[in-house]
Amino acid sequence: MGLEDDFLLSDADDEKTIEYIKNYLPQELKEKFDDDKLYYFLDLMDEYYAESGILDAEPDEDGYVNIDLEEVAAYIVKEAEKDEVGKFDPEEILFVVQGEMEYGNSLGQVE
Repeated sequence: MGLEDDFLLSDADDEKTIEYIKNYLPQELKEKFDDDKLYYFLDLMDEYYAESGILDAEPDEDGYVNIDLEEVAAYIVKEAEKDEVGKFDPEEILFVVQGEMEYGNSLGQVE
């Protein structure tokens, strides 16, 4: 599989993730966060996971890696303000982070 195919698969997966998150969000947040913002948040989540070392963490005895979703949400809020994308409520962003995690759970990636 070539690099172009990898990007197409990644884009398709991101689309599915965004659709899942939109369905997961409470109604008032569905109207507040458009697709562009959700893609931006998804990119920041990927950035957080890559930079935090969480991807290299050792699983516990049950095979799980503990991810502090509130910490991920706080990272997104901080980066969005720094990037001048906007000021967001960490509690609202937490729904986006939870939606992304639930999508992974639905695929059997995360427990």
